[in-house]
Amino acid sequence: MVYDYIIVGAGSAGCVLASRLSEVPKIQVLLLEAGGPDSRKEIHMPIAFSKLFQTTCDWSFYTEPEPYIENRKLFWPRGKVLGGSSSMNAMIYMRGDRKDYDHWRDLGNPGWGFSDVLPWFKKSEHQERGPSQYHAVGGPLNVADLRCINPLSQAFVEAAEQAGFSRNPDFNGASQEGFGFYQVTQKDGRRNSAAAAFLKPARARRNLTVQANAHAFGVLFEGNRAVGVSFQHGNGSSQARAELEVIVCAGAIDSPQLLMLSGIGPADHLRKFNIPVVCLDQLGIRKFNTNRSFLSGSTRSSILPVRG
Repeated sequence: MVYDYIIVGAGSAGCVLASRLSEVPKIQVLLLEAGGPDSRKEIHMPIAFSKLFQTTCDWSFYTEPEPYIENRKLFWPRGKVLGGSSSMNAMIYMRGDRKDYDHWRDLGNPGWGFSDVLPWFKKSEHQERGPSQYHAVGGPLNVADLRCINPLSQAFVEAAEQAGFSRNPDFNGASQEGFGFYQVTQKDGRRNSAAAAFLKPARARRNLTVQANAHAFGVLFEGNRAVGVSFQHGNGSSQARAELEVIVCAGAIDSPQLLMLSGIGPADHLRKFNIPVVCLDQLGIRKFNTNRSFLSGSTRSSILPVRG
């Protein structure tokens, strides 16, 4: 199987990338997802999201023992399904703080300041309140006010105001400080996950292949260039080749795990598990001449160029 782009992980980042890249008809895109389709009714019923924890839709991670909470392990649900964690989270629509983006820019990452990323937030959004300085309409991701507010939540916000705290009607506006009610990624009372918002409209394109239940276990290299992916599907394993790029969007846990399984990471740690090291710099870390990267929420997507 040969494609132009292979995307590993159909979560918040992977669904967006698959949709955007496949807008170009001549580009062939493969999207691999370790989990299954987003067909469970609990995914689409906002009130039922907690019913998805510790099911086949969940990686069911636990943290290591935490010394400051009496060495307890904490349950950390992460989506293992089309849409990733956007198919099982609480649907709160919350961008990062402007100072975080500006800090990334100031660290030497031009194009990542708040003024740079805001147009992209607006491009992806359909804000039911209408357009404004910080919001737009017409994008694929529907952002709505809560349809029903618990009286205790109302009392909590009112109590904060009475205590002298400011009320914030929009946590994605000028400031994130204050008390108020979140907006949510819902549409007509249903979850509007990344799969529903971005991937579903794109799946009719003939140049996009979506393979669920395909668990990637290695990035393939020729020399120090990424050229494909090995993945488990059913009872057998398969390989797919990327003519342009392999894009790893497997989340904060599985992205580094996949890279380490592929020989990219601290050399001593990899050798402990008899994993051949692909390429090292003086610190024992693989160097990438990466020409771009994508970030969506908490999901960093590493792009491994196959040329030059």
